[in-house]
Amino acid sequence: MKLISWNVNGIRACVNKGFKDFFEKINADIFCIQETKCQPDQIELEFKGYKSYWNSAEKKGYSGTAIFTKKEPKKVTYGIGKEEHDKEGRIITLEFEKFYLVNNYTPNSKRELERLEYRQTWEDEIRKYLLKLNEKKPVIMCGDLNVAHEEIDLKNPKINRGNAGFTDEERAKMTQLLEAGFTDTYRYLYPKQQEAYTWWSYMGKAREKNIGWRIDYFIVSNDIKEEIKEAKIYEKIMGSDHCPVGIVLDSQ
Repeated sequence: MKLISWNVNGIRACVNKGFKDFFEKINADIFCIQETKCQPDQIELEFKGYKSYWNSAEKKGYSGTAIFTKKEPKKVTYGIGKEEHDKEGRIITLEFEKFYLVNNYTPNSKRELERLEYRQTWEDEIRKYLLKLNEKKPVIMCGDLNVAHEEIDLKNPKINRGNAGFTDEERAKMTQLLEAGFTDTYRYLYPKQQEAYTWWSYMGKAREKNIGWRIDYFIVSNDIKEEIKEAKIYEKIMGSDHCPVGIVLDSQ
């Protein structure tokens, strides 16, 4: 089973930059996107053989997630059932027979860390949500989690320590999640791989120089980590300031 996740930084713009070509070429079983920045009625985006599910923010042109899946889920849930967290269209959960898939676009703490306190609350609630799902069946969570977990996960860790996405608090929450029974699929297969990034600033030719951060993930329940066959970063795929990431699991 092949799964892909991509923060498209505006799906309408990304469609004009090769999104459909990549989608059709990669032929994923499930394809998740974050930061759609649109309502479903603002774009016609359908692919033969796929069902699609959209969760848009109340605020137009902001945030949002979507999933395209070949296999029809048993159940679809939007948000986590908490009003204060569900206004920005950041979570979609699909329940399949053997697993849950959670598409997650984690809030950014912002430049002056103005949302760090909210972000900490969000992390706690998401962890509880995933653990509750995990009691029933394994979980696969993907998305832009807006954190570089370890120093190896960004080009310049020393000068970025304390900045949004690399605060001690955010990194600790990721550690807490993993210690609760989940696996970072990329690091599971490539624990020492350096210069493996998924996001680059638009400034200073950062992508050209590969001055990046790894902030897009597939996280899975430890129960199914042995089924991870591939974990990929498609760093050459353009169209957004993020690149797609993907995993291949033994068939679920």
